[in-house]
Amino acid sequence: MRALAIIPARGGSKGIPRKNVVALAGRPLIAYTLDAAHAANTVTDVLVSTDDDEIAAACEALGTKMPYRRPAELGGDSVGMVETVLNALDWWSRGAGQEPDLIVLLQPTSPLRSAEDIDGTVTALRNERKSSAISVHEVREHPMECVRLAGGSWTLLEKPPVGANRRQDYGTQFHFINGAVYAVTPQFLRSRRAFMTEGQETALFVMNSIRGLDIDRPEDLEMADAILSHPGLKHRIQK
Repeated sequence: MRALAIIPARGGSKGIPRKNVVALAGRPLIAYTLDAAHAANTVTDVLVSTDDDEIAAACEALGTKMPYRRPAELGGDSVGMVETVLNALDWWSRGAGQEPDLIVLLQPTSPLRSAEDIDGTVTALRNERKSSAISVHEVREHPMECVRLAGGSWTLLEKPPVGANRRQDYGTQFHFINGAVYAVTPQFLRSRRAFMTEGQETALFVMNSIRGLDIDRPEDLEMADAILSHPGLKHRIQK
């Protein structure tokens, strides 16, 4: 089975300027995703989608060839991820003479995600005979302990079962879609214009919550840097 990993890395970023090449523990942020993609046993091909020369140069310096450039019209922050991935898929498929069996979307903003997380997500799709699969992790803040503010009052986001007094009594597990790995067939992506659907069509792969950290704000970057520089925490993300 041929699985194409697509890494979207546009040049613009509002929360963290030049986010995809910003330094994390002495390396460009995108380096961690490139490492995981190349190390994953289930990934056969890697394609970076960027409109930025600096990002392209950084990827080449890290050993990834950069034959493809994202069109300028797909470089804005209002462009959807589906359109971005389909453009890269079409370009790759023309060169290969066929479509891959599977697309694996890997966003550079999940630098702590491992090759094993990628393989686990793809394996969940295959074993469950689904057309898509996504990575999730168990939420730390349980929804039954969260509140919704509205007009000076509040309500519970999710009401616990009657008689439940402790988290152990809640029964239901909740997970967060962390965006670290999306695996999908080209046919599903083209027909649904989505990487997942609620219900039975999308498999879930539960990964380590620390590795699910998403870099969106400066403090997220600082947290990732602290994890990578702390022996105990670094050991935890390697489990």
